[in-house]
Amino acid sequence: NPHLEKMKEDILYHFALGTGTHDFPALFGDVKFVCVGGSPSRMKAFIAYIAEELGLGSPGCDYPNICAGTDRYAMYKVGPVLSVSHGMGIPSISIMLHELIKLLYHAKCSNITIIRIGTSGGIGLEPGSVVITRQSVDATFKPQFEQVILGKTVIRSTNLDEQLAKELMQCSKEIGQFNTVIGNTMCTLDFYEGQGRLDGAICLYNEEEKLQYLKEAYDSGVRNIEMESSVFAAMCNLSGVKGKPTYSHFI
Repeated sequence: NPHLEKMKEDILYHFALGTGTHDFPALFGDVKFVCVGGSPSRMKAFIAYIAEELGLGSPGCDYPNICAGTDRYAMYKVGPVLSVSHGMGIPSISIMLHELIKLLYHAKCSNITIIRIGTSGGIGLEPGSVVITRQSVDATFKPQFEQVILGKTVIRSTNLDEQLAKELMQCSKEIGQFNTVIGNTMCTLDFYEGQGRLDGAICLYNEEEKLQYLKEAYDSGVRNIEMESSVFAAMCNLSGVKGKPTYSHFI
């Protein structure tokens, strides 16, 4: 964004951080991996796990929320890993990603990999499987993210880093604990009707129609359904960051 260079101060409002009040290179300059997920408590538990795996923490050690000045998102850091919550749905993760990408820019970070981790509804998979996303598709199975900007519809690509998918798959094989597949992830605009559920407040289709739709999704390569991957992929593509969603699957 060329307009950023003209700003005296950039305030990342939803992170409660700003270039006039925080030294971004000192705080975040060593970040190489960013893991994002919906729940603040999940991302805190994740950073504690990573700290132990990297030998950078001790049992029972507490990790402060860098975004404690706001209740919108939570952020934790240990070594080169940043763990950030993004809430639920495209609008929430979109706001977070705008400020996260600017944070990494102001911190002068390079060679960054962003991975979204979370649960999702699976299609044709055993519970507990892990899906590494090849590309995000919309509810019509098209690999695109559609957004209205200044009254005009803009279509953006949702392809993801292929090499990163292969590396994650190789890691899964070495660990050998989970059934892991690479497949398309369908991103919907809501949890109920958008995902074909029968238990929402409104439902104007029957079970047979639902199952037919899920079969069409599976036949198109979709292996799981969630609500954030399309804008995640689109923004990673536009900003030149390697990004990849990975999901554990539930029914």
